Amino acid sequence: MQKFKDMLETLEDASDVKKIIITSVSGEEVGVIENKPGSLGSIKLYHHLFLTFGELSIDAALEGLDLYSEHMEDAQNSPGKHPNVDRLLDIIETEEALKIEIIK
Repeated sequence: MQKFKDMLETLEDASDVKKIIITSVSGEEVGVIENKPGSLGSIKLYHHLFLTFGELSIDAALEGLDLYSEHMEDAQNSPGKHPNVDRLLDIIETEEALKIEIIK
């Protein structure tokens, strides 16, 4: 399995992204990922999912979980430790897509 850190190097540059706002289909804000230490990898990964899928669909969630590599197993063993991974797991469980807004 490829390491998360190594996988990030293959994704598009997201250094200009200040934050990512995640909303339900009805427009309710359900999460924010800020571009700060500790969440830079998630910024890059969610930016990639936005460019590829345009939203957090089930297909996007499946790809995102694969890209999170070793963090996916850790998130399953420790719910709440990786909220950005948990969100993707929730999309698969509920079959409800979420919208992504990129703030630059």
